[in-house]
Amino acid sequence: MADELQHFDQRRTVSELGRQMLSRGLTTGTGGNISEGVGDDTVAISPSGMAYDEIEPADVPVVNFDCETVVGDREPSSEIAMHTTVHRERDDVGGVVHTHSPYATTFASIAEPIPASHYLIAFVGDKVPVADYTTYGTEELAELAIETLGDEYNACLLKNHGVLAVGEDTEAAFEVALMTEYCARIHYQALNVGEPALLPDEEIDTLIERFADYGQTN
Repeated sequence: MADELQHFDQRRTVSELGRQMLSRGLTTGTGGNISEGVGDDTVAISPSGMAYDEIEPADVPVVNFDCETVVGDREPSSEIAMHTTVHRERDDVGGVVHTHSPYATTFASIAEPIPASHYLIAFVGDKVPVADYTTYGTEELAELAIETLGDEYNACLLKNHGVLAVGEDTEAAFEVALMTEYCARIHYQALNVGEPALLPDEEIDTLIERFADYGQTN
């Protein structure tokens, strides 16, 4: 019982957003994974291979940056290295969402960045860049992902794989994942109609600044 109550809020967030990821079409089956930071050096992360509609907070393991489980009995996601690497290397990140959303993954499969054909790209940066391919669940993929994100991007495409989105918390990362998929869909549709008009860099810089204060403030 004590184990079930530890870091309950973060583990509940991971379980609830997993259901949303599935219901909103950002993945299929048990694909993708979600994590939320717990303190300075641990994260709550989706369990491996469980159906999202069956995951309860107690099923969500908490792991440290050495990829060791410190709370919970379930096996953590196979992408544990990618999540812990991003949490460790990006001080501004409190949540990570990895999806297999169809439109964005289409661009990942042709190794094409998603450019600024819609202003909501500013949730990510001036584009959604592409990390090179390597086998899922490896340290190499973790390194490619964090190199591609750098300090400036809130999402990247994983070549022949899917999407990695980050945010100040997991809800923010989930929003970035939604915006990435939306921009991918709009760009795909625009390409099928004509030549998309891309926003200039200076406008993207303005939008990024405006989005930093977007929403309700105290």
